[in-house]
Amino acid sequence: MPERPDDHPAVADFDLSKVLACLAETNRRSVIEALYHQPDGQEQFCSVFGLPWAPSTRTHHFRLMRRAGLIHQRDVGNGQMTQLRRLDIEEAYPGLLKSLFGPRRVHRETVA
Repeated sequence: MPERPDDHPAVADFDLSKVLACLAETNRRSVIEALYHQPDGQEQFCSVFGLPWAPSTRTHHFRLMRRAGLIHQRDVGNGQMTQLRRLDIEEAYPGLLKSLFGPRRVHRETVA
């Protein structure tokens, strides 16, 4: 199936409400987090994430992430390779991914 222009939006066309809606759903957020913790540019098949979705539902969720600009997908045989659009996300929303998925910071409380 050929890509439609809105399938992989340009950075200038990112919509924060779509990004946040994608990240609000636990399983989609887990996909983005898994991709975030992989080396930049690494791709994964959709099936590697072990999601509890039926294939048609998985297609829907990955389409939402793609259209929000969070991932890039390309067809490989009868599957799709998925890659985090790390640099594009950082350009559009500096620090977003690190604040969500980066190393946890230890907060010390001061007691007076």
